Amino acid sequence: MNSSNAAKWFIYLLIALAIMAIMWSYNATSTPTEEISISQLAQDIKDNEVAEIAVASDGREITITYTNQDEATSHISDNSSLEEQLAAYGVTLGSSESQPNITYEAPSQWENWFSIAILLLPALLIIGFFYFMFRQSQGGNNQAMSFGKSKARMFTGDQPTVNFDDVAGCDEAKEELKEIVEFLQEPEKFVTFGARIPKGVLLVGSPGTGKTLLAKAVSGEAGVPFFSIAGSEFVEMFVGVGASRVRDLFEQAKRHSPCIIFIDEIDAVGRQRGAGLGGSHDEREQTLNQILVEMDGFGTDVHIIIIAATNRPDILDPALTRPGRFDRRVVIDRPDVKGREAIFNVHIRGKPVAANVDVSKLAKATPGFVGADIENTVNEAALLAARRNKKSIGTAEFHDAIERVQLGPERRSRIISPEEKEVIAYHEAGHALVSHFLADALPLRKVTIVPRGMGLGITWYMEDDKLLPTKSQLEARIASMLGGRVAEELVFDEITVGASDDLRRVTQTARAMVTEYGMSKELGPRVYGQKQEMVFLGREISEQRDYSDAVAEQIDDEVRRIVDEEYDLARQILIENRDKLDIVVARLLDVETLEAEEFVALVEGRPLPSSESNASQTPQPPVPEEEESESSGWNRPKLDLPPSPSPA
Repeated sequence: MNSSNAAKWFIYLLIALAIMAIMWSYNATSTPTEEISISQLAQDIKDNEVAEIAVASDGREITITYTNQDEATSHISDNSSLEEQLAAYGVTLGSSESQPNITYEAPSQWENWFSIAILLLPALLIIGFFYFMFRQSQGGNNQAMSFGKSKARMFTGDQPTVNFDDVAGCDEAKEELKEIVEFLQEPEKFVTFGARIPKGVLLVGSPGTGKTLLAKAVSGEAGVPFFSIAGSEFVEMFVGVGASRVRDLFEQAKRHSPCIIFIDEIDAVGRQRGAGLGGSHDEREQTLNQILVEMDGFGTDVHIIIIAATNRPDILDPALTRPGRFDRRVVIDRPDVKGREAIFNVHIRGKPVAANVDVSKLAKATPGFVGADIENTVNEAALLAARRNKKSIGTAEFHDAIERVQLGPERRSRIISPEEKEVIAYHEAGHALVSHFLADALPLRKVTIVPRGMGLGITWYMEDDKLLPTKSQLEARIASMLGGRVAEELVFDEITVGASDDLRRVTQTARAMVTEYGMSKELGPRVYGQKQEMVFLGREISEQRDYSDAVAEQIDDEVRRIVDEEYDLARQILIENRDKLDIVVARLLDVETLEAEEFVALVEGRPLPSSESNASQTPQPPVPEEEESESSGWNRPKLDLPPSPSPA
């Protein structure tokens, strides 16, 4: 039984004793019999009406039983006995046989102890009250007494759950941190050369890249105590609480030195000072000042290493990131194809994966994925395999999981009219066809008119890991994004709102080419407009114009020129390949999803690959010809489709 339960049962015992004392007092004072005086008792004895007298154990209360079976009570004064008081009225007990019998009740052991408990009850209540308050003040449940204590969670490191083998895709970052582990294990090796180990390591990377996991791996490898706390846990509504928690955290760390302190999302308290809306000296800045003092102040020559993680290093205070505090900045970037393959191997470890699953192909199919995305993909694949009652996770489950993570779940239950469905098909086919005939465009992976996520249809491209896209590639992307809008206008002589997101991305890309990338011949290699970022709001909210109105007009003209040229290019491609556009749309309306191989076969007029036929995977209910013609409001031309295998 722990201390909290013991205190609780002690309080319950005191309450029970108090209730028993009240009931005993009530029973002792309340009696249904008649109370008479000693003089009346003496007269009744003289009249031979009293049969028996019983003296209570306390010697002060007597019970009189009359010959007619009636009962009465009387009280004896403290300065004399019953015999003495009756003798004063001329009655001598035991002088004749006609006088009543007198019996004396002996006090029981229980009554003695209960009497003692009644006497001690007030003292016990007072002692119990102070004991309860003391235990509450020492425990962590009373926020009013312990809000200045650190909320850091300590892991001893005796049984590590994560080590460097569980972290993949960031080999350079692991090499940087292995030196920290070596110092914690063998500090004499570095002290001999007069070297000073970095006091702090700042892990910088996008969300989901594994910063927290890497910090846990450092603790597991070093085998030292590990204190973990989030930056937001320092600050409360009370003034001075954050600084008090920082002091308490470092005091605990000094007692367990050598050790590691990990502060997750340090930008919550480490933002640049003097940029707050409520003044320059607020509670967050006091917390930051205390962190600065603890990291590099007097009396900090202890083996404590601080590891912090953030995805916003640009808003941290310069005093926090200078040498002597956070000496090293370890960048954890998005993994490349080899890194993704290693992360896949880590997460499929211990899972029943089919033998024909090629992890290298999965890595190539997930460009831009971080560690959290890959973990989610493997988990989704395992859920799909369990839902399909399979004994192992196959390639189909992994590919379906990738689509689910990237594009969102399918929404086949959404009701779409035949007219809108045809518009969506032409829109998506326009994207795919324009990108097919542009050498610098991204290769197609899949085109579908099945609603996924927030989109009614999706044209999915095979992205790559290129970090430096060229001007031709950006222009090809713009033309491909405009292909859907052009197809709607070309076929239906009408446009819809379905291209709104395409137009937004087209405008952003074209403006970035002109103002940021220097890809305009008219304006030259210059950056126009400086981004202004309000640190206390944490995001970019405005752009400072460092150019004249005439230059702004030139920028608009260049953006318009780029968009118009790519729009005309997309229109020309679709006009020249209108027959191929109709063929692709007819097939899309039939099977709803086209893989890249099937799309290329349709465009090039080759027979469809039987293994890629989606009709067998997503069978559609048969629709009578006359019913289909009545429901359709568009005059679709009759098309001569290439032969394709019938659905199974």
